[in-house]
Amino acid sequence: MLQFVLNTIFWTLAFYGFFELIKNIIYITTYTKLKADGIHVIITVKNQEEKIEGILRSILFKIMYGKEEDIQNIIVADLHSKDKTKEIVKKMEQDNEIIKVLSWKECKEIIDNVDEN
Repeated sequence: MLQFVLNTIFWTLAFYGFFELIKNIIYITTYTKLKADGIHVIITVKNQEEKIEGILRSILFKIMYGKEEDIQNIIVADLHSKDKTKEIVKKMEQDNEIIKVLSWKECKEIIDNVDEN
């Protein structure tokens, strides 16, 4: 019986580790396909539902009208907001392909995996 319990725990942890590995590979391949040239803006936010949309729209306005054409991506890292900040940014992400919403952990993984080339 003890052997069965230990095997069950072992295989459960093995599958969990496998799925975490796959998840990390997907995040890295998805979000590190940043263009090598240009500027990537990273904005960290927490509980900024009243201001975040205005800030993002002002950056998008500058991009659309040519004042900041070098900006390639706007990455918004949410620091576990308790208000509607993340929902507002996710809605804007659906409308604008250069906006990406990530957790701080995912953002840190991207920063750690960016090539120095």
